[in-house]
Amino acid sequence: MAQQLSCVSAARPLLAVPAGRVLGPWRGGALGRANAAGSAGRGVRATAGATARPVSSVAVVDEEDEEEAEVEERYALGGACKVLAGMPAPLGATALDGGVNFAVYSAGASAASLCLFTPDDLEEETVTEEVPLDPLLNRTGNVWHVFIEGKQVHAMLYGYRFDGIYAPERGQYYDAENVVVDPYAKAVVSRGQYGVPGADGDCWPQMAGVVPLPHSTFNWQGDLPLKYHQKDTVIYEMHLRGFTKHDSSKTKHPGTYIGAVSKLDYLKELGVNCVELMPCHEFNELEYFSSSSKMNFWGYSTINFFSPMARYSSSGKTGHDAINEFKVFVREAHKRGIEVIMDVVFNHTAEGNEKGPILSFRGIDNSTYYMLAPKGEFYNYSGCGNTFNCNHPVVREFILDCLRYWVTEMHVDGFRFDLASIMTRACSLWDPVNVYGGPVGGDMTTTGTPLVRPPLVDMISNDPILGGVKLIAEAWDAGGLYQVGQFPHWNIWSEWNGKYRDTVRQFIKGTDGFAGAFAECLCGSPQLYQTGGRKPWHSVNFVCAHDGFTLADLVTYNNKYNSSNGEDNRDGENHNLSWNCGEEGEFASLSVRRLRKRQMRNFFVCLMVSQGVPMFYMGDEYGHTKGGNNNTYCHDHYVNYFRWDKKEEQSSDLYRFCRLMTKFRKECESLGLEDFPTSEQLHWHGHQPGKPDWSEGSRFVAFSMKDETKGEIYVAFNTSHLPVVVRLPERPGFRWEPVVDTGKAAPYDFLTNDLPDRAVCINQFSHFLNSNVYPMLSYSSIILVLHPDV
Repeated sequence: MAQQLSCVSAARPLLAVPAGRVLGPWRGGALGRANAAGSAGRGVRATAGATARPVSSVAVVDEEDEEEAEVEERYALGGACKVLAGMPAPLGATALDGGVNFAVYSAGASAASLCLFTPDDLEEETVTEEVPLDPLLNRTGNVWHVFIEGKQVHAMLYGYRFDGIYAPERGQYYDAENVVVDPYAKAVVSRGQYGVPGADGDCWPQMAGVVPLPHSTFNWQGDLPLKYHQKDTVIYEMHLRGFTKHDSSKTKHPGTYIGAVSKLDYLKELGVNCVELMPCHEFNELEYFSSSSKMNFWGYSTINFFSPMARYSSSGKTGHDAINEFKVFVREAHKRGIEVIMDVVFNHTAEGNEKGPILSFRGIDNSTYYMLAPKGEFYNYSGCGNTFNCNHPVVREFILDCLRYWVTEMHVDGFRFDLASIMTRACSLWDPVNVYGGPVGGDMTTTGTPLVRPPLVDMISNDPILGGVKLIAEAWDAGGLYQVGQFPHWNIWSEWNGKYRDTVRQFIKGTDGFAGAFAECLCGSPQLYQTGGRKPWHSVNFVCAHDGFTLADLVTYNNKYNSSNGEDNRDGENHNLSWNCGEEGEFASLSVRRLRKRQMRNFFVCLMVSQGVPMFYMGDEYGHTKGGNNNTYCHDHYVNYFRWDKKEEQSSDLYRFCRLMTKFRKECESLGLEDFPTSEQLHWHGHQPGKPDWSEGSRFVAFSMKDETKGEIYVAFNTSHLPVVVRLPERPGFRWEPVVDTGKAAPYDFLTNDLPDRAVCINQFSHFLNSNVYPMLSYSSIILVLHPDV
């Protein structure tokens, strides 16, 4: 649907020019200047055929006639469209009655022009028509704007040229040789096929934004946000392309939004009610390809934050297809009761450091969008060459506009912010005046300093639209800032709990000294969140994620094996807190393989019985391996693909166990509490009931929990290398019955009511249960449920 703005009820006409002023063609003073990065810059031919069609007519007005001057009309696209002055808000390309308003922020540019492309001309890297913008008539403040009246403009693609100072040592990269992408473009078009270079092997062909259509034709079919309470969510981190790209997925459109839709029923069956999509904003998967055979598979290198990844669409040809197919994915996920959270990367962009390409932000206003040192150097808190200047007034407004767009237009349910601690750092040129509008005392804050009340996080937290969605921070960055438990939160933000991951890995593999810390993890990490007023569900608990070992590799490898990444095994985390269970690699003895199966189940049991929000990574439910590579960002092949064939092979084993554990968690009211458990709800035990062992050498933790649906549950973890017989809490008139025992082979590791041999299995342990004790193998976990003794 076309957006009708109250402030643009009618396009403002192009006003007459003051005396002696001529509106002519492009007056770029830097034409022909070589880009500092050599091939990193993108020069675009300014002609279509022999010459680009100029905007017709020039306005010349005498001073004495100025007051009664008539509007001098200009036209574009062969006279089919009228060129008017336009309005400075909203930023981006906005479809209005009769045409499209274009507005873009650039404070330092001395000249600007709107470049229009037909799809065919874009492939030839040729501008179809260029509309120069007059700084007196097409500029309000620091916003350049123009209105193109006429239907034909909707079929075009667009970008901008900017001219001005080119002085990297001053942080300025204006270069009229480049046509740059509008940061507010709602879709970006470049190459049509994923992983295939453009003409002549060009991995960075010219890109352009899609001009919005006058009306949206997408049918949401009454879709509304699910609005689950966060305590009730089970998050599944997934890579959209990797989810269905493997041949075994047998989908019609593998590796696409539509392909993923065909597998949503699987996620529902698994018990997942929230997917966290790894980056789906427009990025260049061939970013590294010109210098190596590596791919940017993960996508943590954004080109445009408003645009869904075009080459994830089944057609891959137009940006409109990507928009609609992403909407289909969200709509169909909601139909199945699954929320959609996006992983967003507002900490850096694909433009890299001073040697990177000029694609968008850098060519529009580099010193605004990036954190810069006094001599123009790029701060690198992201570890990727540049740092987004998040708390600059213009940039934070851009980020808010972007987030609101994905919520209101694309219907997403929340965001996970990659390296979110960067959003708490002071921006370049930060001072109390430009952030808050008035002095707050103290000297100017140094660029990059962590702020107690970062303006961006404050604005997101108190925004009427964004305050109602899920906000998850990865509360650290590559500059050494670690804020887990201390991220500015306004009682709204959750965090990826990296301390939970590290503690659970240590305890489950049998490291001394972690029993007490492990117990805190089971309670939702109150030592991190309770003092600040937050709840257990502000902790997103995970053992494995996309970066690092998979669950299977965590119990298979002591060392990383990243040589295939082409960095001599230097990349990736060296301290993985993993344990190979006695033998390195997949090919191991039977006893080691059995132990690994127990350990994977132990991790999953821990995840599902902990207070907080459980999250696990795509493929961990069937034991996906990456061969010990803990940083597979650059591989577009089976190592990153969900193996549907392997999932089927393991369907009676780990997958079944994980599916039943997620179901068990949902059935237990006590495993998703609103607040931290109290001593009335939870009781700690050791080998003897009521006698927990918090000593340095303890490798046993057990608790019982009152539950409204199950009555009471008993959970125990034995991470010692020795078996143990535990005495269970006395409950007169009731009897403990086993549900989960990771020490048993499948399907007896999880006893369901419909298991044919369930009664026989329980009877085998009746002599223990009659004595109110239960035997546990080394490295095993159990869950028992209280039943009336009849």
